[in-house]
Amino acid sequence: MPDYPYATIHQMIHGDSTAMKEIKDQSIDLVVTSPPYPMIQMWDAIFSAQDQEIGNLLERGYGLKAYERMHDILDKVWAECFRVMKSGAILCINIGDATRSIDGEFSLYPNHARILSSLTDLGFSILPEILWRKQTNAPNKFMGSGMLPGGAYVTLEHEFILVARKGGKREFKGVEKQNRQNSAYFWEERNTWFSDVWMDLKGARQEIGEKNLRERSAAFPFELPFRLINMYSAKGDAVLDPFGGLGTTILAAMACGRNSRAYEQDEELSRVFSPEASNFTGFANKRQEERLARHVDFVLKRFEDKGAFRHKNTCYGFPVITGQEKELVLDGLTSLKKTGNGCFSAEHGLLEAAEEKQDWTRLFDGNKKTAPKPKRLEKSKKSKSPLVQTSLFD
Repeated sequence: MPDYPYATIHQMIHGDSTAMKEIKDQSIDLVVTSPPYPMIQMWDAIFSAQDQEIGNLLERGYGLKAYERMHDILDKVWAECFRVMKSGAILCINIGDATRSIDGEFSLYPNHARILSSLTDLGFSILPEILWRKQTNAPNKFMGSGMLPGGAYVTLEHEFILVARKGGKREFKGVEKQNRQNSAYFWEERNTWFSDVWMDLKGARQEIGEKNLRERSAAFPFELPFRLINMYSAKGDAVLDPFGGLGTTILAAMACGRNSRAYEQDEELSRVFSPEASNFTGFANKRQEERLARHVDFVLKRFEDKGAFRHKNTCYGFPVITGQEKELVLDGLTSLKKTGNGCFSAEHGLLEAAEEKQDWTRLFDGNKKTAPKPKRLEKSKKSKSPLVQTSLFD
């Protein structure tokens, strides 16, 4: 387990790297974050508050100079991430490029390329990125003069999830080896999650209540950090989000049985983070139950199409495609409580599935007999085995 038993949201000014000084060197296993996007107008004030010259440059029409000074602020955060990350730890950054007219001149500002350059200079190894396709069906989505050549521009309908690693491939030792085995994902999940284009995630409008908060939040959907945390970390790992926003990364970490820590400058945004008061336990367990249910559906269909399986999951008894899925165990939240200002403690136990009680042996005998019909998943029950404890913040 990480050195700290709890994780707290601190009031952090975006780009102020000194706020993370309290985190120990080489103590973080995974960073998942989405910073303010340079040159997107809704975040001009945030950057200008850190560097007054940015606002002056924008007013005078110096877009590229303002763009570079915005990234100078983010560079300090990436440097701090490098410091606190362990060798082999992964950094995931959700970022979009910007298009903007400054002093009458329209231009693209390639935020993803500028960040990749900064990460390379810091010593990160750049890994394959993911394109998050955010489609729009608006009939007037094209920019420029429409049907006349030379005056219209391609509409940006994707964002990037940049992936970088500090040092070489991570080594798992001691209890980490078992945690890694228990944190496996299903074969069919791997095929979707590790695609370089995600087209099935929709942007999420956060129902915060106050209109002004909704307009400045721009949070990514829960499924985005949920996938990344499952892809790049193991149970008990420490996850960091230096731009906490509405706490979506923290909620995903809690659902996955990871410890977590985040920073957010906006006190109003941090106050709305209240998982114990919003039935997050039920939401998180439902998402994990969906993973089990989808796997059962996959197994039954594949059995009909391909025949018997070779491997069996030791916890649930159902078939799996590979031997690496044998020790896969999904945990459900069994308790969630606030332990301090912006500090939460969560306990997890084995998420049980009705499919455990099926006679799965018929799917291993090599004959295409009638596959068992799936039953509804039972509600998660508290396991008698030791609980995995994680920390969240508000």
